[in-house]
Amino acid sequence: MKVKIGISGWRYDGWRGVFYPQGLAHRRELEFASRAVDTIEINGSHYSLQSIGSYLSWYEATPDGFTFSVKGPRYLTHMLRFRDETALPAIANFFASGVLALRDKLGPFLWQFPPNFPFKPDLFERFLALLPQDFDSAAKLALQHDGRVKQPWFAVETNRRLRHAVEIRHPSFCVPEFVALLRKHKAALVVSDAVAGWPYGEDVTSDFIYLRLHGSETLYGGAYTDAALDRFAARVDAWARGSEPRDAVRFDRRAAAPRRSRDVFVYFDNDKKVEAPFDAARLKTRLEQMKKKGRAA
Repeated sequence: MKVKIGISGWRYDGWRGVFYPQGLAHRRELEFASRAVDTIEINGSHYSLQSIGSYLSWYEATPDGFTFSVKGPRYLTHMLRFRDETALPAIANFFASGVLALRDKLGPFLWQFPPNFPFKPDLFERFLALLPQDFDSAAKLALQHDGRVKQPWFAVETNRRLRHAVEIRHPSFCVPEFVALLRKHKAALVVSDAVAGWPYGEDVTSDFIYLRLHGSETLYGGAYTDAALDRFAARVDAWARGSEPRDAVRFDRRAAAPRRSRDVFVYFDNDKKVEAPFDAARLKTRLEQMKKKGRAA
């Protein structure tokens, strides 16, 4: 098992002189951030296709063992919504853009759907069936890219598994049928903590957990209290050990089958007042202390 704790994005002007040292060159921000946290969500891929040059530079800037998660394009999740045949070239463009160049540092893909996107089983089944499950199938899909990708790159040296996590924000998803679809396609339900009133579910639907913490006071703002971090540390520990919290909040009352362990990815998204990287460090310290106590016992 592995527990990776990190932040959502790293390019924030307000972080300079607070998290980033005064005078640090912009081009070295990722280098600095990737030594402070275990993993980072790439947000730019949500708003536009990134270039192979960017993915290669991000790979080189980060240490061995680092993990990126990559946010899927909003063109697919917010605009096309996988409704017609145009979704196929769009998702092919994404996988042809260079994302596979992250190689061993490529973690889960995050697919975030908007609050006005309701659950439609047939549509969602089609979306999940489109997602490639490994590098080879992603490269095969990428062959169908169109001219929007100026420098297509999808060479695969080592075939690796791909993971997908789904974040929903409409209450119609809070049903067992949705959980069953995720389990069928081995996709993780994003455990999404926010003050925005989005659905909060902790159903375990894959062999990994994806937790996003969006802020305690406002959306994307507010540090988490010690008590809140203690609570999340206990939950992360339970998930990592292959079990579930006793008071797990589920859309389907049935728990997942226990495992020997699970990987857990945690991302702090409370970036407005530079809380995210410091909250990530505080949570990591708690988990390290819990691990030491477990060894001592």
